[in-house]
Amino acid sequence: MTIFSKIIAGEIPCYKIAENDRFFAFLDINPVQWGHTLVVPRRETDYIFDIDDEEIGEMMKFAKKVARAIGEAMPCRKVGMAVLGLEVPHAHIHLIPLKAEGDMDFSRKIADPDPEKMKQIAKAIADCVK
Repeated sequence: MTIFSKIIAGEIPCYKIAENDRFFAFLDINPVQWGHTLVVPRRETDYIFDIDDEEIGEMMKFAKKVARAIGEAMPCRKVGMAVLGLEVPHAHIHLIPLKAEGDMDFSRKIADPDPEKMKQIAKAIADCVK
């Protein structure tokens, strides 16, 4: 069981943004920007391009809904998307609020993000999910 599956199952706490029967979105605990969110399928699949066409299409629709909420809740010009998937063997999409292209630099993470600020951000984004 991956760490993401444990988060989805409620075994590990998270800053939840949105969920449905197939997908789950929560704040990254090592964000590169405030509001950095992960979108994961509930079903464990290591590599995003191993997900069948219908499911990946639904995952993108879910991610789009979450990205729009991030754009409403966070001060940014756009919401960037990245798929890396090397650190956790569970497919996931990174959604990151952007003011400039350098805001997606994964080597510059926010050091020790304040839990209270993370809660406030998660609530603000979750309140905008439609």
